[in-house]
Amino acid sequence: MKFYWRNARRVFAWQLLFAVVLCLQAGGALARSMEKPVVVARAAMRLLAPVDYYTGTVISREHARLASEVSGRLLWVADVGDSLEKGGVVARIDDVLLREDHIEREADVARIQAKLQFLKQESSRLQKLANSNNAAQSQLEKVESDRLAATSELRAARAREGRSAALLERTQLRAPFAGIVTERLLNAGEWADEGAAVVTMTDPLHLEIQGWVSVSALPFLPPQAPVQFERNGDKFAGTVRARVPVGDTRSRLYELRVSLPEGDWKVGESVRIAVPVTARREVLSVPRDAMVLRRDAISVFVIDDDHVAHRIPVIPGIAGGAWIEVKGDIKPGDLVVTRGGERLRDGQKVVVQGQGDAL
Repeated sequence: MKFYWRNARRVFAWQLLFAVVLCLQAGGALARSMEKPVVVARAAMRLLAPVDYYTGTVISREHARLASEVSGRLLWVADVGDSLEKGGVVARIDDVLLREDHIEREADVARIQAKLQFLKQESSRLQKLANSNNAAQSQLEKVESDRLAATSELRAARAREGRSAALLERTQLRAPFAGIVTERLLNAGEWADEGAAVVTMTDPLHLEIQGWVSVSALPFLPPQAPVQFERNGDKFAGTVRARVPVGDTRSRLYELRVSLPEGDWKVGESVRIAVPVTARREVLSVPRDAMVLRRDAISVFVIDDDHVAHRIPVIPGIAGGAWIEVKGDIKPGDLVVTRGGERLRDGQKVVVQGQGDAL
């Protein structure tokens, strides 16, 4: 009987110990389940400035309507979409009449050269006779005058020959830069007057942003100043290439050109340019996602060393990009919750699952 009770007490003790262990494990699991997963970032002093957004358009730095430099019937015109290297032929004009004119100019040069050669020889011969008193001085002077006149005629004939050669070369309309044909204004078979636009070309590789900003923004946009802009919600960084300090008479806006970073850009795309409206100043800032908006107050959750979240009321200030100024009981270096703060309570334990991109 004693042996029976001794074994019974041992079994009861083991059961009690097992129950205590289960309770401890369940309590730990419950405690862990109460910890909220969050993503954090670090508050820091940053240079911020409020911005206004202006609409910009991606344009090509090289865009031209190519015009005919001679009159004539078009024999061939490049198709829309054709890619051409610099100097490539865009259109050809009938050159029969200009070619005949050039041959005539070449013949004039050859005739005057032959005449000049004869007069040079005649002048040399008469000079020898005049030295021996066998030729009149007046005859020598007349030949010398004819030689000088022929020299001038040859210079004029060569100029006419050069002009005809240049006109003949211009019957082939060439691309001033590498690009693509975006529009045909005249087709093969049509007559092109001198100065008439034939095609439109655009360089699709060398692009930039064209925007129009108010005069108050010009002091904050010096050449080479960094500029942020957005396309379809994505953010990019560029630099001010140029600003034109001459306003449009109707809109009272000033042209701004912004360089583009590497990427897949297309002519005609619309972007939003973030333009500062005041000078930048150093402020304590947190990511915009850290702000918890409630009806009674605006606050952020700060995580202490024990992974406990503390709700801190703040007053928002100026904003710039992903950051916003805050005034409150926050110090530079504090960890603030950027994701998961909407479901947090003051004093609740958290599990840090990562740090946001803004950190």
